[in-house]
Amino acid sequence: MQILLVGAGLSGAVMARELAVAGHRVTVLEARDHVAGNCHTERCPETGVLVHVYGPHIFHTDDAEVWDYVQRFARFMPYRHQVRATHAGRVYGLPVTLHTINQFFGRAFRPDEARAFIAETQADRSITDPQSFEEQALAMVGPALYEAFFKGYTEKQWGRSPTELPAAILKRLPLRFSYDDNYFFHRFQGIPEAGYTAMVAAMLDHPGIDLHLGTPFAPEHAARADHLFWSGPLDGYFGHRLGRLGYRTLDFERFTATGDWQGCAVMNYPDADCAFTRITEHKHFAPWERHAESVLYREYPRACGADDIPYYPVRLLHEKALLAEYERLAAAEQGVTFLGRLGTYRYLDMDVTIRAALDAARGFRAARR
Repeated sequence: MQILLVGAGLSGAVMARELAVAGHRVTVLEARDHVAGNCHTERCPETGVLVHVYGPHIFHTDDAEVWDYVQRFARFMPYRHQVRATHAGRVYGLPVTLHTINQFFGRAFRPDEARAFIAETQADRSITDPQSFEEQALAMVGPALYEAFFKGYTEKQWGRSPTELPAAILKRLPLRFSYDDNYFFHRFQGIPEAGYTAMVAAMLDHPGIDLHLGTPFAPEHAARADHLFWSGPLDGYFGHRLGRLGYRTLDFERFTATGDWQGCAVMNYPDADCAFTRITEHKHFAPWERHAESVLYREYPRACGADDIPYYPVRLLHEKALLAEYERLAAAEQGVTFLGRLGTYRYLDMDVTIRAALDAARGFRAARR
């Protein structure tokens, strides 16, 4: 079949590879001048640092098949993600661990003591079925830790009160009564030695794939295709005819420094009076390299405009209702499959993105046998 695939991010690259291997001819259109979407990495010509251009991406998964799959296209180096937070002039470790609790409250609890302390003196036990982010935080860690590390950061990140956000956002973050400060808890973790862009380029390196960079989709592109795979914004496919789905975007303030500027890859700034949410120091995402200079980003979240790069789907009540309308339109389309973070309007980690693309490719092939 003649396949047209819009978008050369992770979803598009995996789908293109799998269909090309199955014997289909795949044309990939990418509006940007590079592959890998928001996972794009590139060398800073001034410092030699491998920069995560659209913000940091750490690969972590429990899916052994996905882990084996990505290693076919890149050499993954071990990476242990640790996050720190500057609050009220002091530095703490995140996620909230036994060390954070002891440091914040000036105690020396053992794990069972800390668990009892949080449960009996901090957590709001009257909240039995948390619905909002704030209720989840109060039920999990109590008001003191919530105010210090979550409230201001969340308001800046989402531009809304935590009372308006779903509890599920916080449920993704762990609370540990141990000194394990590994931010993720998955079995497999790492970062590609040569960066994500090189990995995605390797996926797309197949004689059955015809890649066109700097080429936005136009309806005439689909004229000779037997099937279209769309990994761009779901509402964008329909020309935003029902309205725009809500996203948050990021502005980056880039600066360089000599030596090691902050001593870690990510420093959160949860206090509400600080305009940015975090500072990322990119050479720490490649601890196997050594650089005399450093590249850093301050991140400023805001509402996503029509010409901005979408990062995080908002998915509140209005957006969910609008999404249901777009999903009805999508279901009625013939010869089109919507996939990926933008195409399904979901916040997806990289491993889940790849898993979904693999499953979609297998389903497509199976339906045509």
